[in-house]
Amino acid sequence: MLVFLFSGCSTKKVYEPQFVDEDWSHYGDREQKIIDVGSNVALLEDGTVLAKDGIVDIKVDSSQRVIADSNGWIISSKIDGNLTISNIQNPENRTIFELKKTIASASIRDNMLAVLFADSEMALYDINTKALILKEQGSKSLAVDSRIVTPHFMNNLVLFSTLDGKVVIINIDKKKKLRTIIVSTEDNFNNIIYFNVIDNKIIAATSTKLLSLASKEIRVKYEIRDMVYDNENIFITTKQGEVISLTPDMQVNAKIKFPFAHFLGLISHKDKLYLLEKEGYLIELEKDLYDYRVHEVDIEDGYIFVGDKTFYVADEYISVE
Repeated sequence: MLVFLFSGCSTKKVYEPQFVDEDWSHYGDREQKIIDVGSNVALLEDGTVLAKDGIVDIKVDSSQRVIADSNGWIISSKIDGNLTISNIQNPENRTIFELKKTIASASIRDNMLAVLFADSEMALYDINTKALILKEQGSKSLAVDSRIVTPHFMNNLVLFSTLDGKVVIINIDKKKKLRTIIVSTEDNFNNIIYFNVIDNKIIAATSTKLLSLASKEIRVKYEIRDMVYDNENIFITTKQGEVISLTPDMQVNAKIKFPFAHFLGLISHKDKLYLLEKEGYLIELEKDLYDYRVHEVDIEDGYIFVGDKTFYVADEYISVE
């Protein structure tokens, strides 16, 4: 049985800034609470879908969980494996796949659907005919971090970020596996939580290991909470309250530590990073990681979803502009 959990550490000490600037003014309440979160999408109480850039005009049935926003489609599924793809431009354009087992993640390109199942099996389907194109078995994982990465299409390849710390590269034309890249080998909570292709390098991370792969493999160890890329540098936050700036080759540009901070989310916008901290603070940090300002915000317990420019917590939002 697959268990979706956030791994974290507990401590009695909390982040206490030495100086707090004026309250952050760009926040407020929403009518609907978040009740489910997928890889890059959230679901509200009334079935409305919330994507990275705002509300999508699609309703998801209460019997389904939301999976992803992928190339103009919203992907959702039932626990039994019935997967629905809904076209954002034409919500009536829906297709249902009866896949018979629980789905961990999925993505779409053109007429192709890539699915990672909860038992780590990987599959490709033709959307027009619903025909199975290929299937590849993976290694089972008992417990995973809830941040599950969707399959990534690149030219004639699809790269599956697995639940056991690997990236599996499939050639679509040849219908075969080309390579398996090991990111981390932890026993539990070892799924890939971040994937990107930067400067022709594969960048992938679990909650404990970060990989940069081009002509050689570079691995570094961090206890990662969040990652973003701003078209120049990679920024990570850690469970120790650090913010670290890295090159795509994993060289450290700069770092700063906020003692006992528990970061709930990270946004890169223009020349600043914005960090939402559990005790009700928004940290506005320059990208050189030198100057910062701390603002108070009101947040409740609940599902957290990070959009392009907005943090959403339960039925509240905090905009960075």
